[in-house]
Parts: sequence; structure tokens; C-alpha cells
Amino acid sequence: MKKFRNIKPTESELEILNILWTNSPVTVKYVNDELNKSKETGYTTTLKLMQIMHEKGLLTREKEGRSHLYSPAIEESETKQAILDKMLETAFGGSAGKLVMQALGNNKTTSEELQQIKKMIEKLEEEK
Repeated sequence: MKKFRNIKPTESELEILNILWTNSPVTVKYVNDELNKSKETGYTTTLKLMQIMHEKGLLTREKEGRSHLYSPAIEESETKQAILDKMLETAFGGSAGKLVMQALGNNKTTSEELQQIKKMIEKLEEEK
């Protein structure tokens, strides 16, 4: 897979990438069926978007019979890190603390997630 290289996926492209990061290689039909679980999306819309993503370098495509199998061409962790870095810089002035406080203040956090956060904080404190 390629590195992020300043490619900024749109919200719709991220929805498709999230499907492909866990289930690839797959057909357009598979992606469309997965998208339709949360919102109605036409097959041709999904096909066109995936073709554009392929042209942009976000997806790879291989022919198998009469179908094409698509896979992500960019790494999940690098893509999400680049998006987070950009949001952190533009929306929170580079402050990770402000980002975390905003996220924890506006969403329901499970006790398991809070435990993971506490462990991460302890680990970070040990490293200092």
C-alpha cells in the first residue's frame, strides 16, 4: 500500500475505505451492499465513486472474470493519522488536550474506553 501522500479522502470515500480496510479485495456490489446497511446508496453511485477513487490512487483494482476486485491503496493508520493531524492543527490549534476534552465532553464514553484512556495516560506519564 502507498503512503498517504497528501491525499485527502472525502467523507464518502472514507466510508468506502473503512469497508475495504476490513474486507478486501471485494467487488463494487459487496461495497454497495455494506453501504446500504446504513444509508440507501445506488449501485451506479458506488461504482462511479470507486472508479474516481481508483483514478485518484486511493484504490487498486484487479479484473476477475467479469468483475473487478477493489482493495485500498493507502494504509488505514497513516490515512487516519493524517486526517487527525490536520483536524488537530486546524480545529484545535495543535492541542491534543483540547481535542480529547472536546471528544470526551460530547460523546458517551464506555467504561472500557475510559480504562483504555487511563492506561494510555499512565503510559505517557511513565515515558516523561
